[in-house]
Amino acid sequence: MNTSTLTIKPYLRLAGLEPLVVRPETNFLNVGERTNVTGSKKFARLIREGLYEEALSVARQQVESGAQILDVNMDDALLDGEKAMTTFLNLLAAEPDISKIPIMIDSSKFSIIEAGLKCVQGKCVVNSISLKEGEAKFIEQARICQSFGAAVVVMAFDENGQADSYQKRVDFSYRAYKILTEQVGYDPQDIIFDPNIFAVATGIEEHNNYAIDFIEATRKIKELMPLTKVSGGVSNISFSFRGNDVVREAMHSVFLFHAIKAGMDMGIVNAGMIQIYDEIDPTLRDLCEDVILNRHEDATEKLIAFAETVKAKGKVIEKDEKWRNGTVEERLSHALVNGITEYIEGDTEEARQKYPRPLDVIEGPLMDGMNIVGDLFGSGKMFLPQVVKSARVMKKSVAVLTPFIEEEKARMVAENGGVIKSAGKILLATVKGDVHDIGKNIVGVVLACNGYDIIDLGVMVPAEKILQTAREQQVDIIGLSGLITPSLDEMVHVARELKRQQFDVPLLIGGATTSRTHTAVKIAPEYANGVIHVLDASRSVTVTGSLLNKALKKNFLTEVQSEYEKLNESFRNKKPVKQYLPFPAAQKNKTNIDWEKFQPVKPAKLGIQVFEDYDLAEIAKYIDWQPFFIAWELHGKFPQILTDEVVGKEATKLYEDAKALLDRLVKEKWLGCKAVIGLFPANSNGGDTVTVDLPDGSKVNLEFLRQQIKKAPGQPNLSLADYIAPATTGKQDYIGAFAVTAGIGIEKWLEKFEKEHDDYNSIMLKALADRLAEAFTELMHERVRKEFWGYANQEHFSNEELIREEYSGIRPAPGYPACPDHTEKWKMFDMLEATKNTGIILTESLAMYPASSVSGWYMANPEAKYFGLGKIEKDQVEDYAARKGWSVEEVEKWLRPNLEYDI
Repeated sequence: MNTSTLTIKPYLRLAGLEPLVVRPETNFLNVGERTNVTGSKKFARLIREGLYEEALSVARQQVESGAQILDVNMDDALLDGEKAMTTFLNLLAAEPDISKIPIMIDSSKFSIIEAGLKCVQGKCVVNSISLKEGEAKFIEQARICQSFGAAVVVMAFDENGQADSYQKRVDFSYRAYKILTEQVGYDPQDIIFDPNIFAVATGIEEHNNYAIDFIEATRKIKELMPLTKVSGGVSNISFSFRGNDVVREAMHSVFLFHAIKAGMDMGIVNAGMIQIYDEIDPTLRDLCEDVILNRHEDATEKLIAFAETVKAKGKVIEKDEKWRNGTVEERLSHALVNGITEYIEGDTEEARQKYPRPLDVIEGPLMDGMNIVGDLFGSGKMFLPQVVKSARVMKKSVAVLTPFIEEEKARMVAENGGVIKSAGKILLATVKGDVHDIGKNIVGVVLACNGYDIIDLGVMVPAEKILQTAREQQVDIIGLSGLITPSLDEMVHVARELKRQQFDVPLLIGGATTSRTHTAVKIAPEYANGVIHVLDASRSVTVTGSLLNKALKKNFLTEVQSEYEKLNESFRNKKPVKQYLPFPAAQKNKTNIDWEKFQPVKPAKLGIQVFEDYDLAEIAKYIDWQPFFIAWELHGKFPQILTDEVVGKEATKLYEDAKALLDRLVKEKWLGCKAVIGLFPANSNGGDTVTVDLPDGSKVNLEFLRQQIKKAPGQPNLSLADYIAPATTGKQDYIGAFAVTAGIGIEKWLEKFEKEHDDYNSIMLKALADRLAEAFTELMHERVRKEFWGYANQEHFSNEELIREEYSGIRPAPGYPACPDHTEKWKMFDMLEATKNTGIILTESLAMYPASSVSGWYMANPEAKYFGLGKIEKDQVEDYAARKGWSVEEVEKWLRPNLEYDI
């Protein structure tokens, strides 16, 4: 009898319901990327809304499109990631047409990965683990993955950051390989390396070698560790050409052509963003190869120049001017819908000569065009940046007509009072003490696009001016906006004044600190003629339309009033679900820090330092772009939003416009940037007071608040004061403070855009100034950690890691969740002489002006973290008031949203 030995080849073997064996002859594996909340807006929306079964259709589509592995990611700040991952994977397991392929559990939080590992059948892939938190954590996570039988993607990170060169990619991967195979016992074939695909052709010389370094590192990794696999996110390579699909597709194909030959086994790829290599236009293919392989010094410039000539596959850009052959009405409508200002003056003048009166142009073709814009926006087919561009066209056209309208006013009085007919007249104002107006301005633009006459009173508007203007202008609606907590009280005051002075116009409430509940409980009871909370610009059109339609108004207000009465009753009758500790007990349950082992780092330079006219170009490198898109009501993670299937096209246009304006304001120095920082000796009293020693020998007590909700055993009730060493330890600790602004001189440019009727660039400039202020804050904090304080002088983080706050220490700001009392800003500004040193002033409500300003504390303790104070009870408020030397009523005014009890 013949016997033979069965040899199991050392191949990567994965499985869903069906096996996937990666043999040497196996072609490149495509990892489906759309079941990822950071990469697909549709999938993210379905998951956030709990429509998991509908979300399965996205997974099914990926499988049907040829994905051989399904990447599932639930990393979203608004999600319970563990729950979302568990729910989705459990449902997916019951769908054999989807679960037949292996799952890649993708998360930056290992707790989510671990939750996913408990749900998948077959053999999955974990994406990812790395050495960035050190060998001990890496080994711990690898052993957990191994215990579940999973293959692992290993990112090329270590304790000092990402691998961005050929040698680092190889060294990081080899180090991880040795640990996994020799200490953990991983089979080499179950290890997948991701040596970091970064964008090339960025214009930055250091980036030119990123693609060829990845390719050569892949070749070396497969040579050193032949049984391992190599993967990567392919779309990263072409990020510089977002919005130009022809070039991106060609770059992906050229990159994969060379990377696969070097040994790349799999990757996260959008199959629709790849061309057949041999079918790429030869000129474009050669230019892409020059860039990918870094063959010439001017490769980037040549590809950029070529990119400007291509629009669709193989077609030369030809400006589509066919619309110019239409009637003047069609041309005006096209210009409005597409935001084209190039021909608007000439077309408007042509229309003026065609129509009997200039008003007829506005009430006819212009309003017809804006009605189309309003309909498209309302149906979700246009996005906010496009609407604002349309408004710019409308304003420029109206500006052409205005002189002629003025001439006709006398003759028009008898006919219609000499005014343009509108859907209604709306007054908008940011309330007294508040300087933030981006959201208000956007609402004004959207409403104007829907035919409303907008009277914008600007910022810091007192109640008497709002009411006086409303009466004089006979407005139909008043809209109030506010960002900071004291604005809520001011809105209540305005509502009371409307009642006292017997107004009958509806009142709209909006802004970051406002809410439907606060409106129902605090504002609506003060004014009986309609108080409505408006969540965002897109809702404002529906609300105003209902209020100004005589047939709808009564029922609409009745429904809102009934809803708000229920909210009010529910709020008044609510029983505290959460339990609270007596304040002394909360103080005893403070953060447990071993002060015996803690050695505070003395700042390299104590006292105050002032920074004048800081370089805008340097600041711009630190910008976090995601909040910029949120300001424009485009939601999604950056840079994934640029390729989102719903908003990606418009997000890319907006980003390109923003970059162009940013480049201009940096080059021409539109904005002045100033900063002041101070580093001071400090100790806590063991409770919630921190005493700071100032350079002149005086002392100042900073008062902090403590979480009071009852915690699980072992969980502390946090206070920022916990992170400063108590005086009783005998150890001298330190605290820092800062104030920065990037808004100096912005008024001149806003006035310029206003004169040009350019709301789009006005709002863009304000949004960019806000981003620059936050970027300036990030830059200064980095310098404090590395230079001026020096407690982390060896740190090295990328901008993405800074945005994720991976550094040691925090910079909490008065008015924010951990320290919600704005009034401590008075002490901070005195300590820093902030107004003298930066020009930033505090309004009576403690908003900072210029609005693009940030201030806060620096805390260096490695235990320090951000947290939310939450609700607190009367006994803590009384203690806090006593420490500040204030009345309880004064304190309650500033802490209103944080009070567990009603006042």
